[in-house]
Parts: sequence; structure tokens; C-alpha cells
Amino acid sequence: MNETAPDPPSLAINLHSSGAQPPLQNGDSDSLRSLCTGLHSRITAFLQEDVQTETLRAVQAQTKKSLAIIQQALDRYSLPSLSLSYNGGKDCLVLLILYLSLLPTHPSLPSALPAIYIPPSHPFDSVTAFTLSSARKYHLQLDIHSGDDGNPQMAGKGKGGAAMKEAFAQYLRRNTGIEAIFVGTRRTDPHGGMLSGEGFDVTDGGWPRFMRVHPVIEWHYVEVWAEAAMELRLRFVEEGTLVEEVLIPVHDTQFLRHLNIPYCELYDQGYTSLGGTNDTHPNPALKVEGSDGEVRYRPAYELEEDREERLGRDW
Repeated sequence: MNETAPDPPSLAINLHSSGAQPPLQNGDSDSLRSLCTGLHSRITAFLQEDVQTETLRAVQAQTKKSLAIIQQALDRYSLPSLSLSYNGGKDCLVLLILYLSLLPTHPSLPSALPAIYIPPSHPFDSVTAFTLSSARKYHLQLDIHSGDDGNPQMAGKGKGGAAMKEAFAQYLRRNTGIEAIFVGTRRTDPHGGMLSGEGFDVTDGGWPRFMRVHPVIEWHYVEVWAEAAMELRLRFVEEGTLVEEVLIPVHDTQFLRHLNIPYCELYDQGYTSLGGTNDTHPNPALKVEGSDGEVRYRPAYELEEDREERLGRDW
């Protein structure tokens, strides 16, 4: 499913941590506009589909709500003052696709869109690779902030609260025009329950001041993947007589896979919530043990319960 699409000739990545490198600033606004036009067509087609499951109808409704919040942000803020918090995870990937789908007719589209990436202190190589390659694919001007910036008191704290606060503070000091940042927080995420359902919350609690825009706040886990569980009835007939009838579970298509959006390979290995190598494991709810004792994990899109999403995390 995870086809590799050719990367467009655009990359803008700024590294801000100890050992910072100069930013790469190249790209083509026409290429970004073409990308956005294609995504707009795909989202529009999805919303017009006569879908056959309740889950996909719920996804269509969630998509419309999210698009409305993103459009509000575009109406309230200039494009250069908007940024995206992006880590290559499933939630911010859905957000990114919806954001881009609203930009094909924007009158002042840049060559790359502002974004910030705050990696954990012990990142997975595959997550880092996917984050950087997808940032290139989707024309993000990605600023990478570790949160320590050479400060020994912050070193090794990864994506903890203090490190994230410092990372955002660094980013805003270097990008003074940013007023609002899109975030992929959902209601069931840590602290997500405290955010408003309107999609806009100013930071508080000692965080650097900016407007958090969270368009996917009300999405449930199963709606992100939208794996609509169904049953297929198999009837075994011999000489006109029903001898056995078996029900087996099958799954409908879902948002990311339905739109053929590549995602991080760890999701196909049973990981459902991505952090660092020191605190993230395949989800035990997806564990399968064979008769020979071999252990494997079903893919992330087969999980259905919100409350089970973080069972593979140590915090």
C-alpha cells in the first residue's frame, strides 16, 4: 500500500539545535500549487462519494468540520503567519493533507510552507526519514528544534513539556512573524481534553504565546484510519445443501489509505502512537502469536478503540 511517490524538486529544512546547519531555501510555488490542486480534487471526490459504511460517513463529516476550521484560520491569518507542527505521525499527516487541499487558489502561495519538527531525544530512524521525505514531498519549510539548543539542563529531555516549550520558544524567536500553529492534537491525546471544540486555543501555562489551531481535535482513532469493521458471510454448499456458514471480519478502506497517502512504515508493524525508541513499542492489543510461538503484530489501522491507542507507549 505504501507506494513511494517521486519527490518534487523542493526542499526547505532548517536545523536548529546544537550543530545547526544553514537552511536550504529552494522550491517552486507552481509545484506546490499543483500538489495542492491534486489534493483538493481527491478530497472533493472523497466528500462526494456515496460511501456505504457509517464509519466513512463519519469521516466525511469530520473532514468537513476540519476543513471549516482550517479555512477560518486562513481567513484570520496571513499564510506567512501560519505554521504547522509536523512530526510525520498519522494525525498531523491527515491535518497536512486537509490544509494543503485548501490552498490551490491562494493568491500568494510560497515555494514552501512554514513548519516545525520537534523530534524525541531517541528518534526512530524510520520516523525521521519519513518526516524529512514527506516534508520534501509536501513542500514544507521544516525547522527542526531539539528543545535543548546546547543547554545542558534541557539535553536528553526529548519531547517532554519543558523541552517542547523551549523548542517552540526557539522557533518563535527565529520566526517572529508566526502567530498561529496548526497542531494535530486529538481529544484523546494527553491534554487534548482541555482544548476547546472550536479549534482555536491560545497557549497558556508558561508556554510561548501563539494560537494553537487544532482542526482534527474531535477525530476518533478509528476515523483517522477509518477501518470500518464489517463481516463477510461465506456459505459452503455441497450438492445444493448448506453445510457450513462462516462469518469473517473484513475492513473497509480508510482516510489515509483511501486517498493513497503514504504513511510511516512503523504503522504497518503494529505501532499505533509514535514517540521515541526508549518509550514506544508495538501495541500489545495488535499482538498475534502463531501456533509455532512466533509473534507478529497486526497493522495500526486494525485497532478500533481510542483507549487502546497508547498501549504501546510508556507514558
